Amino acid sequence: MSDQIKITGISGFGYHGVLESERSVGQNFSADITISLSTRAAGESDDLTKTINYAEVAELVHRFIIGKPVKLLETLAEKIASAILAVYQLADGVNVTIHKPEAPVTIPFLDISVTIQRSR
Repeated sequence: MSDQIKITGISGFGYHGVLESERSVGQNFSADITISLSTRAAGESDDLTKTINYAEVAELVHRFIIGKPVKLLETLAEKIASAILAVYQLADGVNVTIHKPEAPVTIPFLDISVTIQRSR
């Protein structure tokens, strides 16, 4: 069984999308992150260095949201998951959901999202 650190609703304004209008005007995006790891050592020692600092993860994810544009939500999620696994060796796996609530869809909807799961 694995422990988890969850961060939901990391938000930012980005320029991701297939359409030129999305890449020039931009829109709001958000991300939900779930990192699988063992928190036993941190829980027993009360030592932040024995776990993953969720504030740092939130900043990393935010940089991707507001950073270099990509066309697909799948690409953005993949870049975030890869970065988390590369930076945080304690992470056994990560789930990344990218939300695009203002996607250019002609029918009413609440949210469009893509979720990926990656592990070591």
